[in-house]
Amino acid sequence: MSTEAAHTVRTDAPARTGAQEAYFLLRTVFTIAPILFGLDKFTNILTEWTNYLAPWIDNLMPGSASVDMMMVGVVEIIAGVLVWVRPKIGAYVVAAWLAGIILNLLTLPGFYDVALRDFGLFVAALALARLAKDHATK
Repeated sequence: MSTEAAHTVRTDAPARTGAQEAYFLLRTVFTIAPILFGLDKFTNILTEWTNYLAPWIDNLMPGSASVDMMMVGVVEIIAGVLVWVRPKIGAYVVAAWLAGIILNLLTLPGFYDVALRDFGLFVAALALARLAKDHATK
C-alpha cells in the first residue's frame, strides 16, 4: 500500500446529519441524567432533595419525605432506562415527569428559577421525542 493510499480519508461512509447528532446527544443525556439524579435520591450527595418537595405533594404520598424522594428516584431511574431502550416512549415519559416536577416547583416558593430550568429540559425532552420518531428503531 502506498503512503498516499494510507492517508486517504474514506468518503464512502455517510456523514451524520445535525438531526442525528442532536438525537444521539439528547438520548444520551436523557438516559444518564435521570439515572444519576435517581440514584442520588438515595444518597443526597448532590443536594438534600426533600427541600424540593412541595408539602402538598408530600402529604399525598405515603411515608416521610425521604421515602417519597426514594420513590421518585426509582421512577427517574426507570425513565432513564426507558429512554435508552424505547426512546420514542421514554422521551414522552421524561417530558411528563418534568411537567410534574415543574408543577411541584411552581407551588413551592423560592424555586421558580429551577422550574424555569426544568421547563427548558421539558422542551428538550419533547425535541428528543420528535427526533426519536425519525431516528429510533424501537
